[in-house]
Formats: sequence, structure tokens, C-alpha cells
Amino acid sequence: MSENGGPPLIGVSAALSFDEAALQSYLKDQLPGFSGNLEVRQFNAGQSNPTYQLATGAKKYVLRKKPPGTLLPSAHAVDREYRVMHALRDTPVPVPEMLHLCTDPSIIGTEFYVMEMVEGRVFHDPSLPGLSPAERSAFYHSFIKALADLHAVKPEAVGLGDFGKPKGYLSRQVSRWSQQYAATETETITAMNKLMDWLPANLPEDDEASIVHGDFRPGNAIAAPHSPEVIALLDWELCTLGHPFADLGYVCALYHADNLPTGQFKGLDYAALGIPTERELVDLYCQYSGRDGIESHLFFVVFSFFRSAAIIQGVYKRGLEGNASSQKALKLGHLARVRAENAWRIVEENF
Repeated sequence: MSENGGPPLIGVSAALSFDEAALQSYLKDQLPGFSGNLEVRQFNAGQSNPTYQLATGAKKYVLRKKPPGTLLPSAHAVDREYRVMHALRDTPVPVPEMLHLCTDPSIIGTEFYVMEMVEGRVFHDPSLPGLSPAERSAFYHSFIKALADLHAVKPEAVGLGDFGKPKGYLSRQVSRWSQQYAATETETITAMNKLMDWLPANLPEDDEASIVHGDFRPGNAIAAPHSPEVIALLDWELCTLGHPFADLGYVCALYHADNLPTGQFKGLDYAALGIPTERELVDLYCQYSGRDGIESHLFFVVFSFFRSAAIIQGVYKRGLEGNASSQKALKLGHLARVRAENAWRIVEENF
């Protein structure tokens, strides 16, 4: 997690506050070298698991916890985040060092974990403003290589053989997000209803499986302070075992997305900016993953938009209930419709 160039740090909001004295007392017994007066600030970004900077004199840490309130089953699994990053520590995949997982909600009210604070830059806008064309190209090469490196990791080799069911991932995901969307629906979105019918009937026969990140985008990567190299991947809450093209489709959705909250990306002059086109990005992934090619990735783009719409809808509903980790949640409600309509347009134009 980054302070310089990363999401802004603010005072802890009342809705997301916890007993800081209890946390300090607890961590003094759990983390070697944890000492000094504890200062807690909140990262004002992300809509799911609240994230905080812990500063104790000479050292900084990052804490992620479940949000308060009633939560959907299997959501906000900070223990899974911790487990996967800890498992990947000795692989080529760049992850922060995991320091402690607390599954006792009596300490600060929810489960949480603590990790090292990685100093670097976070680019929430995928057009990477402020970088040169050469730097943008280098960032995307490093970014896609990290994705290919993740998909190359054998789950059993790092103790994640039981992290998910490798077969039937897409079917289960479509079912899960359909159910979670229905549980948080606040208005009728016709495109979403069409997708919930179309996706189960058009699942690809290929059932390839790997570790998938689940939220793989530039805003969840930390670049080095003075180079475009990706040095840490963050926000593994949705990680599981599943089809690797789900991650690839998620990245490629940027090329089709209307009204990105981070800024315009669709339709840019990618060559002038030094950013790969969608086709070039898919080819880059094939290069780093040793594949001859990918016949069609657009199903996974559709799936990505569908899942994004369901997630945004859940975030918006939590915002209405006062439980989301950022006030931005209340401004995102319209994006569920936008994402669903993006997806259905791709279906109508390509299938």
C-alpha cells in the first residue's frame, strides 16, 4: 500500500472506527518490533474491506478488516486475502509481506490482517497520466507479466490446492453473482436480467483452471517509486481457483467500459500513449504465458461486466445502509446499470 501516489489518507470515519488502544495492545504481543505510539489513518479508496495505515514511530503497516454491519455470506473474506498473499510469497508474483491474521472479532470488532506497507505509486486511472509513452508501455508489460506469472503458479505447490473448486468456476460465479445481485437489487435493470439468462446458456466448454486474482486492474497494483515496474499486487478478496481468462477479460473490459470512475480509457489513441491496444494486450498475455493464441476472450469481458455490475450493486446497497468503506459508494449506484448495458451491447454485437 502506498502513501505517495496512492489513495489519500484521511482521519478514520466514525462509521469505520474501532478501538485503537485495544489494537495497539494486541499487536504489541503479536508483531516483533511493534512499539511506540500508534497513529491510525484510513485509506479513502476502495469500497469493500476498509483499509488503514498504522504508523508507530519508525515503521508503517497496513491493516485490512471486514466492514461493520450485516454482510453477505462469503463476502469480505480477509482471511482468504491473507492466505493467498502469504502462499505466493516465494513465487514470482509480487505481493506484500503478510505479518499477522486475527480471526478473533473481539479485538476490534471484525477479523483483520496486518501486512507490510509497500512504498510506491498506485495508478487508479488506467491511462496512466503523468507517465511517458515508454513508461506506460513498460508498466503494462510488467502488469501483464505479473498476471501470467500468477496463472503459472500451481495451486498445490503453494498450499492452495483446496482454495477453490477448479472445475465449474464460471458456472458457480454466474450463479453466485446472480444471487448476490438479486439480494441487493434496488431497481430493475433489464440488461442485467438478460445477462442472468444468457450467461448460463453460453458458458465456454473450456474449463481450464488456475489461481485467479478476481480484481486485476492497474489500481490494485503498486509500481516502484521511480520506475514503472509492478512491485506489489493488492486486494485479493475475490481470489480463488478458476479460469485464468476471467482475469484477462477483466482487464480487457477497460477497452469497452463507458463512464469509468477513474477517467476515460475506451477509445483513446493507445499508440500515441504507449498503451497496448486490446489485441496487443491479449497477445502480450499469450507471450508471457506461453500460449499460441486465444480464440475469443469476449465472453470473459461480458462475464467481467456482469460480475462488476453485481459487485457495484452490492456496494451501493451497503452505502445506502451506511456500511460501505467510502462515501463514494453512494455515487456509484448508476454504474451497475452502465456495466450491465456495456455487457449486453457486446453480446448483441459479437454473439
